[in-house]
Amino acid sequence: MNRLFGAKSSAPKPTLNSAISNVDTRVETIDVKLAKLNAELSTYQAKLAKMRDGPGKSAIKSKALKVLQRRKMYESQRDQLQQQSWNMEQAGMMQDNLKNVMTTVDAMKTTNKALKQQYGKVDIDKIERMQDEMQDLMEIGNEINESISRSYDVPDDVDEAELDAELEALGEDMMFEQESGMGEGVPGFLQDEVAPPTFVDEPPEQGKMKEVAGGVG
Repeated sequence: MNRLFGAKSSAPKPTLNSAISNVDTRVETIDVKLAKLNAELSTYQAKLAKMRDGPGKSAIKSKALKVLQRRKMYESQRDQLQQQSWNMEQAGMMQDNLKNVMTTVDAMKTTNKALKQQYGKVDIDKIERMQDEMQDLMEIGNEINESISRSYDVPDDVDEAELDAELEALGEDMMFEQESGMGEGVPGFLQDEVAPPTFVDEPPEQGKMKEVAGGVG
């Protein structure tokens, strides 16, 4: 069977880049041949311009026509090869773009899977409840801050001279009461402070009041 159809080739299959390289090499070879033909054709044209009509000129002209014919053939072949190379380059670009697209798709699939795993563990309702609780706590904190930072009404129009006079008068009353033995050592303006509060049902006993006062002293 191998004698009839030949053995199966074990050589690696050509890649697109190697095929493009081979075609480009052939195009370069044709360009070298075309350069030689153009030089030969220029020589014939220079000779024909100097020769008179006759058998010699006709022979040179015949050679020039053959060179021109060969040049057209090579030019046609070069154009075909260049078109083939361009088509393969386009195919290569499409292949590269497809690889990039597939890489992007694979990356998006992996990212999508990871996002599903991460966000699948998140309880949106729990987050909403937590946000509501935080908002309530913030409101309570603001109310507490407003309450403790509230300013008390203190009269602004206090006359320092009146305060000095009142303080001096209190001092004189205290000295007078101490000299006269009134108030039992408690200034008059403070005697009301030691009186039992009005909300107490029964007044305290005098003996206990003295014991308390003696203990304080």
